[in-house]
Amino acid sequence: MSAVEDTGTPALRRTALCDRHVAAGARLIEFGGWEMPVQYPTGIVEEHLATRRHAGLFDVSHMGRFVFGGPGAVPFLQLALTNNCAGLEVGEAQYTIIPTATGGAVDDAYLYRFVEAEYLLVVNAANRQKDRDHFQALLAASGSPDGCPASGGASVPDFGPLTMQDRSEEIVMLSLQGPQSRAIVESLMEGGLLPDPWRNQLSTIRLAGTDVWVGRTGYTGEPVCFELFAPAERGPALWDALLAAGAAPVGLGARDTLRLEAGLPLYGHELGEDPEGTEIPVFAVPLAKLAVSLSPLKGEFVGRAPLAKQQAAYTRIVRRDYSMLADLPRIIQPVALAGRGVGRQGSEVFRGAGNVAADCLPPDEAAA
Repeated sequence: MSAVEDTGTPALRRTALCDRHVAAGARLIEFGGWEMPVQYPTGIVEEHLATRRHAGLFDVSHMGRFVFGGPGAVPFLQLALTNNCAGLEVGEAQYTIIPTATGGAVDDAYLYRFVEAEYLLVVNAANRQKDRDHFQALLAASGSPDGCPASGGASVPDFGPLTMQDRSEEIVMLSLQGPQSRAIVESLMEGGLLPDPWRNQLSTIRLAGTDVWVGRTGYTGEPVCFELFAPAERGPALWDALLAAGAAPVGLGARDTLRLEAGLPLYGHELGEDPEGTEIPVFAVPLAKLAVSLSPLKGEFVGRAPLAKQQAAYTRIVRRDYSMLADLPRIIQPVALAGRGVGRQGSEVFRGAGNVAADCLPPDEAAA
């Protein structure tokens, strides 16, 4: 039987695959308003290793999915996101930040362009409503010289006609990660071509009787990675087929250890606000160099000026390994070097050969 933790949170959402997780004996927890598997009976360590050595299958359908369309979609996304979506071709994706006007992160996200006329933005589950409110504030200020709080009072251009749809409940999202992932997908393909074998490439395939959008994306650091998008009602059949073809089910616990091992930030730990409510600069994480475009081709966007200052002198994350005998710092604690408090410690995980933590340090200390 599955162990379901009673968090006192009413009416938790359930993905289309929740019954599958229960049947598999998963331990379910509340996460971002959803009832999600944190681990299966095999345990987090085995799930982590299964992903690194073979192929791990994750249900990430709890994440938010917004679809933008119309002539005004690109002008809007150029203002609301840090990366240059105007350079995104059909069949490409990019990591991006939803910035605050002061150079922090409302959220981090992934933008996909599967078809000519639409953009799919995937956001963190816990931030879905906040992100939607932020976008709606910018949309309401379209054409305003006085802007809005979301723009920091800066003028907002007239975007032109566009639509924003929240399709989080309609689309199931599966993540297949690990060296055997390609062979598993190919064994089930009935049509179409897989994306080119480099990151952030997209295509449409026929998989186990379902038309599926597939992206060479993921948040585990695995070079062989696929994220699959399909109608929610087809989720269980896809899940069953991928498991039967050799994938191992993996919960949110191992997803966290995998992303930290790969040095990838997590909103609420290395992005967003610290426990005291202080905004964490976006350039505190190295991945910001890929997510923020300060090219003249990008143009103005929310938070551009403070982000440009951050780029010139930013704090960066350093991943540190601790021996098994050492005390691992607690989550979000100060980091001391030579008796001086110089930064803060973000996420931490245990692994077989030792422990790992991510620390945010000033550039001079990080280089030491």
